[in-house]
Amino acid sequence: MPIRICHVTSLHPANDVRIFYKECVSLADSYEVYLIAPNIADDTLCGVHRVGVPLPKGRLKRQLFLGRVLRKALEIDAAVYHLHDPELLSLGVRLKRHGKKVVFDSHEDVPMQILTKEYLPRWSRKPLSDIYALYERHFMRRYDALVTVTPSILERLVRINKNSVMVTNYPPLSSLPSAPPQPSPEGEGVHYVCFAGGVDERYMHKYVIESLQYTQARYLLAGACFIPSYMEKLKSLPGWERVDYQGVLPPERVAELYARSEVGIVLLDYLPNVGYRKGTLGVLKMFEYMMAGIPVVATDMELWKEIIEGYECGICVDPHDVHAIADAINRLIDHPEEARRMGENGRRAVEEKYNWETQKQILLNLYCGLLSR
Repeated sequence: MPIRICHVTSLHPANDVRIFYKECVSLADSYEVYLIAPNIADDTLCGVHRVGVPLPKGRLKRQLFLGRVLRKALEIDAAVYHLHDPELLSLGVRLKRHGKKVVFDSHEDVPMQILTKEYLPRWSRKPLSDIYALYERHFMRRYDALVTVTPSILERLVRINKNSVMVTNYPPLSSLPSAPPQPSPEGEGVHYVCFAGGVDERYMHKYVIESLQYTQARYLLAGACFIPSYMEKLKSLPGWERVDYQGVLPPERVAELYARSEVGIVLLDYLPNVGYRKGTLGVLKMFEYMMAGIPVVATDMELWKEIIEGYECGICVDPHDVHAIADAINRLIDHPEEARRMGENGRRAVEEKYNWETQKQILLNLYCGLLSR
């Protein structure tokens, strides 16, 4: 009888890319895998049994109903439970009391995130961050293993629990396009740069849009904007007339957007939860551009520079420097052969190293170790 594994989320959707398509589907090759997720109909997809639990929206309301999640988890009676949300930390300890092995997957650096929460009074952020860090430590040290996505978080988790590993959100090799894009030759047609993801302040869209007035490029911008005032602010900027806002696109349309583009933009601010200037490997977007075979213009964070300059697959800039952004875009547009070579280098980097298959093996090794104890 196969060993039963259960992943649990009270916050993420059942089709979350990291939780479902990467981790659960990968584990289903070796184990009987269940996924508990909020407000879905029970089904089986890609070999994973998905089980719904009715939960209200809103963090505080959900806390009152997490007992439903625990009961459903115990009904499944798995050997290992893999939890994905900070609000489930205490639930993991309760599962351990029933003799279960428990893994916590830290997708984000929550103590650092708290420092930038706009809805919190500025004076309260540091004390709340410190309190949460103590709360997190209290539970995490009792878990059988911790998983995270980037070195800066791993460094902190190892000090809490020695059995901590990094499983990064690299793209699967199965997503590699059959051929790199073929943008218009120099001097022909319109030059496009692109971004598909969150339309919010952390991705520095204001600076990208302002840089467009110094280039011959148009900005293919796609993604959800949950703050209408921010979109209105972007529309008022000089350079907005060079933006083609696409709204939210399905994956196949995103691939088409990349194929039309000569440059992928991934400018992330120096935020606490990405390690300030150290950076993060948890942002999939940069690797998607590389996989698509287009050069990147990216923030000059240490981790990103190591990859981009090491493989010569793009240009790193200060994301607050409008003229540096414009110069990078112009260089790639004005030198199509160099841009093509950088795109090919990025694609090769994904094929050789920055792909999900390398991370899948780390995850499988972790489970093998847990289950052999």
